[in-house]
Formats: sequence, C-alpha cells, structure tokens
Amino acid sequence: MKPENDDRVSLNKVVSGSGFCSRREADKYIETGRVTINNRTARKGDWVKPADVVAVDGEKIKSLKKTEAVYIAFNKPVGIASTTDTSDKTNIIDYINYNKRIFPVGRLDKDSEGLIILTNDGDIVNKILRASNHHEKEYIVTVDKPVDEAFVRKMGDGLPILDEVTKKCHVRSEGNRRFRITLTQGLNRQIRRMCEYLGYEVHTLTRVRIMNITLGNLAAGKWRYFTAAEIEKMNEIIADSSKTDQGQPKEKRPKAKKETPQVTTVEEEPTQPFDEYEVVRQVKKRVGGKQWWNDKANKKSAKEKPGLEPFAEAAKAPARKKALVKTGKPAPPAKRIKRSEKPVAKKAVSATKTSRPKAKPYFPKDQKPPRGRR
Repeated sequence: MKPENDDRVSLNKVVSGSGFCSRREADKYIETGRVTINNRTARKGDWVKPADVVAVDGEKIKSLKKTEAVYIAFNKPVGIASTTDTSDKTNIIDYINYNKRIFPVGRLDKDSEGLIILTNDGDIVNKILRASNHHEKEYIVTVDKPVDEAFVRKMGDGLPILDEVTKKCHVRSEGNRRFRITLTQGLNRQIRRMCEYLGYEVHTLTRVRIMNITLGNLAAGKWRYFTAAEIEKMNEIIADSSKTDQGQPKEKRPKAKKETPQVTTVEEEPTQPFDEYEVVRQVKKRVGGKQWWNDKANKKSAKEKPGLEPFAEAAKAPARKKALVKTGKPAPPAKRIKRSEKPVAKKAVSATKTSRPKAKPYFPKDQKPPRGRR
C-alpha cells in the first residue's frame, strides 16, 4: 500500500499510462527484466517518483505527463492477430500503423472478425475485460448445421468447457444456421468450444458490439475514433467497475460435472438342486457349450455364480456330461499325456538298404576336390 501524501506511482501504471502497452503486458515486461528505473533493473511492485527515469528496452518513457487518451474502434478482418508482438507479421499494431502507441483491449481470435477496441489508456482495460464487471459483448455466428430450440436453450443455460460451466447468456436464432449470442465473460475460444460441445462447427464468427460501442457499417480492415457521446457513455458504464478483484467476494464458478458410467447390478440367482435331467438342460441354457466356456470373460462370470462351474465343466465333453446325468457329479477330466511321454514309433528299415552311414569320397592331399564336394 502507498502511504498517504505520497506522489509516487506504481511502475506498471507508468508503463501502461504511456501508451506503450496494457497494464497486464507491463507486468510481463517487468518480470522479464526489460524495464529499468534510473538504469536499474526494475522489479514487480516498484514505485516511481516524478524525477525517476523509466525505460523499456532502453527506450525512455515520458510517463508522468498526462497524455491525451485515444479510443479506436477497429473492424478486424480474418487473419489478423490481436497482439502487440511485432515479430508476428500479422499483428494488429503494424496493420493499423497508428502514429501513437496503442494496444488492443482484449483479444479476438485470428480466424474471427469484427469489433475490437484499441487505446493508450491502460486504466480502462481491466475495467472492460474483467468478467466480474459483467460488461456485454455481442456476436453473430454461423454454423454448419440447422440451429434448433434445443441448441439455443443449451447454449443459453451454460455448457461445461475448460473444467467449468459457462455463465448463462442470451442466445437468439436468426436463421437456419445463424444465431446471435451475448456474453459477459471471455474464456479462450468460448463460443467455438460451446458449439463443438454440442456437435456444431463454427463457420463465421463476428463481434458486433462491446458495451455501448457498436460495429455499425464500418468496413472490414477500417477503423474510426470513438465519438464524444460514446466516450461519455462508456465512462458511465465502467465508473463502478473494478480494475482488480480486491475488495470483491470471489465468484464461485460451477465446475463441470464428470459423467460417471452407470453400473447395473445383477442379483445372483439362488442355488437350487437339480435332478439328473434338469442338469443337462441347465448346461445348454446357461453355459452354451465348450466355445462359450473358453471365453475368459464368460468363465469369470460363471465362477462368480454358485453351482454353475460344474455344469460348465461338464459341457466340455460328452463323456463328462453323461457322467453328470447318471451320478450328479462331473467325471474327472481326462489326464493329458505330455508329448515327451508319448511312445514314438520306430521307422521300419528295408532289407535292401543298410543303416550304415555313407562313406565320404577319398581325395589325395595334393588334389583338391571338385567344386560342389568341398
């Protein structure tokens, strides 16, 4: 907290008030060590006196003098990025090429178009963007499928995206595949994610209004200044808005409910004694023979049911089934003979041929054997 009767100003306000960037971006510049105070690397939370010299990337900032506020309404075309990063060739600052430092208020997706505000007044940015201030932003959207009443109702009631449920909003159908939506929050690609959740794909998305500032007939790629009436009305709207969440109760966002798979419980059948003829019928009905029993899942479920395993074992062979019918107990399984224990039949040797091994042909040491006999 700044003491009373102190003429110091917070560093991020000095940087943003110069029109260099927004307050949020000023904090990033400070954290990365790009801001200096009197040739000393600044830290987040520093204060600036009127006699101090503030610089960003070595460029001096004339921050303590009150500059004239600039407010611009721009119809951003598709393909322009709403960023101040000049390394991005599609950045909005180079596209407008304004003669003073300005920055966008909020973002609009690169593949979206419509109204975006640019200014050098860093104080209004958080007042406009903070969701707790409930300032409206209106969009017109076209999708790939017909818009029905169920779609409009679900979009308006809120949908689970990004691990939370979106706030209730006003949605109105304006044609077969077109609707108008008014939001008071600005989650990342919110409208596109909401449509995707319901199985729709967004074709075009145009922002037409931010609070009392409307797009009107402004052509794509063109900009205009706010009128005096628009500035006065905007200041009335944001007069009670907060730049931070301090002093406000933290809003609880409803978390998206995770869908749990429904598990159906099956009651076990009580065991009943079977007579000799009923046994075979139960084997055919409940087991289904050897092929059924060989399945691991069926075998596991069969073992969990009392009284079923003997019948399943009996279904493996007719002899065991017959024993089960006669005695009521399955016969023991036949012992398998290992391959090593099986008798091996010797091949009969013909009388004409001898069992002696063939003699190798003799070659003198100084003579090489012909090719193929080496």
